[in-house]
Amino acid sequence: MSTSKKVIGLFIWIFICSLAGLFGAQFDPGTWYELLQKPTWTPPNWAFPIVWPILYVMMGIAAWMLWKMENVSLSGTEFTWFFVQLILNALWSWIFFGMNLIATGLAEILLLWVAIVFSILLFWSRNRIAGMLLVPYLIWVSYASALNFAIWQLN
Repeated sequence: MSTSKKVIGLFIWIFICSLAGLFGAQFDPGTWYELLQKPTWTPPNWAFPIVWPILYVMMGIAAWMLWKMENVSLSGTEFTWFFVQLILNALWSWIFFGMNLIATGLAEILLLWVAIVFSILLFWSRNRIAGMLLVPYLIWVSYASALNFAIWQLN
């Protein structure tokens, strides 16, 4: 694979991952979210537009690292789980913020968490750095899951 194809591929993977964020950004938390009771450890609103782009870039780099490997296929298990978690990532904002479904959002984010774990394990088995690049994403979603659970309990 040529260097230019690898560089273009990197940008395409980052763009693909960022599409989940662009979809989710359509669903503004709005007044509904502001009126919910939230735990004291809820991050400030300004944290989200900083954290998520970094995570999407890391996800894109991880996917790119596997994509450029000769023995990994887009139709393989690694990318199946990766795309499942990416779709679940995008859907959570629609469910929680768009439809205001706290309990359904909680169930969905737990499925997302499982899909991320499978993605990490599968990526790790092919390329340890690619797997490690997904770990901060799992940590953030773990935190978001706990937050979603706390909001569900409080409301």
